[in-house]
Amino acid sequence: MQIVLAITIGVLYAAAVYLLLRRGVVRVVMGVSLLSQAVNLLIFTAGGIKEGGSPFVAGASTSLANAADPLPQALILTAIVISFGVLAFTLAMAYRADKSTGTDDVDDLRSTDAQ
Repeated sequence: MQIVLAITIGVLYAAAVYLLLRRGVVRVVMGVSLLSQAVNLLIFTAGGIKEGGSPFVAGASTSLANAADPLPQALILTAIVISFGVLAFTLAMAYRADKSTGTDDVDDLRSTDAQ
């Protein structure tokens, strides 16, 4: 299972870097989004995967050895919410920049700074 997650994380990182190197603003924003999802999966994998274990123990007689660690899950849930907010804000800024300049090319947006 960890091999599949490692390959998935690698593919997400590769796709994110590819999109970050493109010239369109929307592609850059999507690259940042993919990069944040790859980091979330990396944190999840580093926290350890317990198959069949729940993060909460139902009773006191239940063994803690089979319980999953809830901290990486809580961190990832918080990171997903924050990354969604940052993505919405960045897309709104990209939309506003497109409306005011008429382009979404990063090089063309850079040339509008001098004016």
